[in-house]
Amino acid sequence: MHAAVAALLDQRSGIEQETWRSFWDQLGAGDLDRGESVALLTSLATRLPDHDSLRTLLASLNERREPVTDSWPGSVNIVGTGGGPKTFNISTASAFVAAAMGVRVVKTGSRAYTSSVGSVDLLDRLGVTLTRSYRHTEDTLERYGIAFAGPFVYPAELTKLARSVMPMSLKPFGRFLNAFGPFLAALPVTAQVTGVSVHAPQAELRRLVSTLRDRRIWLVTNDSGADELLGFADNVVYTNDDTTMIRVWAGRFTSDAGTFEDLAPAKDLDSVVDHFLAVISGQAGPVATETICLNAAALAVATGHIEDWETAVAAAQEAVRDGEARALVDKMRAPAQRKLTLVKDARGDVAAHG
Repeated sequence: MHAAVAALLDQRSGIEQETWRSFWDQLGAGDLDRGESVALLTSLATRLPDHDSLRTLLASLNERREPVTDSWPGSVNIVGTGGGPKTFNISTASAFVAAAMGVRVVKTGSRAYTSSVGSVDLLDRLGVTLTRSYRHTEDTLERYGIAFAGPFVYPAELTKLARSVMPMSLKPFGRFLNAFGPFLAALPVTAQVTGVSVHAPQAELRRLVSTLRDRRIWLVTNDSGADELLGFADNVVYTNDDTTMIRVWAGRFTSDAGTFEDLAPAKDLDSVVDHFLAVISGQAGPVATETICLNAAALAVATGHIEDWETAVAAAQEAVRDGEARALVDKMRAPAQRKLTLVKDARGDVAAHG
């Protein structure tokens, strides 16, 4: 059994970077037994290693990548850990709203591990393409003001690890992958806003991001356990840049009305796109609109695009109300998917008018 797996199973602390490095080397060479890969993922999903072991784990993955030489000033990534109360894709909707406000957004995400529809699943259904390289991402960012980064930003070792456990699904290991995925993506952004749900290891993540200085990182938590800012909850934003924590209490910048029923996901997979378009158009109820605007405002403030929260929330509401956010979604969609929505809308109008 590899030393890294044995150390995790024995709950030993201080796994050195060289030990992780050896594991990735053997994985790449095909010298690991499938059971060792399963044991590694199971251990990480069941009980997190200590801080030093997590830090060296991330370092062992980062050292294997080609250096990222690009720079996207004023840009921000919004991504959550998942695992909280079931909601629609708030972070994806908020990303579009922020971009419609003029905030440069480069969003990462994944397919569903702990939910029915992850951000990548949603984008697939919308017909919005993930970027394939840093150059493609930069071109998309310049064209639309927003880009959705593909899997190339993640360590190749994770793909190899996933293949090594096939045909087993990665869903059983979603807790670890969701919690630390946001910090595995190599993106030259200025800021990152990461929602941390009640099921994520908040203390460990706060300690981990305090050691990351390549970008401003905000960790968003609240007393409702969701991994997004909520107008009807008391929220706290922890930062890694030595600034005072930010408190966004219920009703501070929006109304304090609402429940998770107002943020419920689409009822079935066939209605995911229609529901999302209703949300981004401000037609899914006031609580849904206020929620995506509050989170979009956080992106604007985190990047310094707008300094004042109240001004940022108002700008986000205007982007939704004036149709700019919906127009941006439509602009990025594949023509076939956009046409399908137009046909469905036309049929709905005909039915409504008899």
